[in-house]
Amino acid sequence: MPMSQRERILSVYKGETPDVVPFMLDLGHWFSHARGMPWDLSRAREEPDYAQIEYHRREGIGFYLPSLPAFYSIGHEGGVISEVEKKSVHGNPEITWRYVTSIGTIERTRVWQPETYSWAIRDWGVKTPEDLRILTHALANRTYAPNWSRYQAWAECAGDVGVVYLPLVYSGMGQLLCYWMGVEQTVYATTDFPEVVRESVDRINENNLKLVDLAGESPAEIIVMGDNFSSDVQPPSFFHRWSRDYYVEAVRRLHAAGKYVAIHIDGKLRGALEMIRETGADCADAVTPAPMGDLSPQECRDEAGPDFILSGGVPPNLWVPEVEEGEFRRAVMAWLDLRKRSPRLIANAGDQVPPGAPEQRILLMRDIVEQHGRY
Repeated sequence: MPMSQRERILSVYKGETPDVVPFMLDLGHWFSHARGMPWDLSRAREEPDYAQIEYHRREGIGFYLPSLPAFYSIGHEGGVISEVEKKSVHGNPEITWRYVTSIGTIERTRVWQPETYSWAIRDWGVKTPEDLRILTHALANRTYAPNWSRYQAWAECAGDVGVVYLPLVYSGMGQLLCYWMGVEQTVYATTDFPEVVRESVDRINENNLKLVDLAGESPAEIIVMGDNFSSDVQPPSFFHRWSRDYYVEAVRRLHAAGKYVAIHIDGKLRGALEMIRETGADCADAVTPAPMGDLSPQECRDEAGPDFILSGGVPPNLWVPEVEEGEFRRAVMAWLDLRKRSPRLIANAGDQVPPGAPEQRILLMRDIVEQHGRY
């Protein structure tokens, strides 16, 4: 009897060999876009996405990554007030996140871009050492409370169609790079006022470990972490200086709690696969090889070694209808060829299936994996 997608995914994490390479996709943006559904970045989803999971089940596509889940609640102590303001400017939605603290206030704003189905950052919230101290005070005073019944609802809804990953928050450096300062300002800050950055990163990461410990008590089997890693943004030397110790400790704690750990790497891969593997993590999620990435599938395995799970395979630029189906098919086959070197492999999209991708590409990948991904 064929294994379910859930059984296949878990067998790879356990170091076993499934009957077929597991196939799963992050269809969160694609599914909402295809149905004209809004994507509200300011609100967590308390209920499972029943419609999307049913689509996965009906079409035989593995499910793993929930969109904006509310598996735990984040509060604040120390007099910190967290605010979210939504408004429309000239008919265009905007969201502002704001921290009000005893030492000052900071805020950041994102603007909806319907043509790319994304929220662009308009205003970074941290520009000075004083701003960074405010952010540090706010994030170091976060509190966490579990909502495991909500996780159980997602897991029960998914059933044997996949494994629901539990996402954690960004690391201290990830908060600066992705949310509050941006790449350029953060890199300048590490030179202009490194002591303030060091204190900020360390205090935020110390707070993050409280959530890591909470996740260790969760019913989730797989925890996903990451800062949208890309080796041109966080090369190994930068990662070792600012983030490695935190990830090593987080992975250690989660493994001690019996959890598997996937880390999201959705950018350049050269150097990144090795540096993340060396944290002790089990899996690199969202791996994007050439032609968009900087490594071929075989080079990905060379750097990852035989025991580190590679989950990904088809870059976003190959999902668009302008790309010939034959090129898409060759990319899937090249990824599946890695099974001959190691069963630590999951067939997935490089990051996620982009909005506007033809549904036929999704179903084609499913059929190719089922036919050619057998062991």
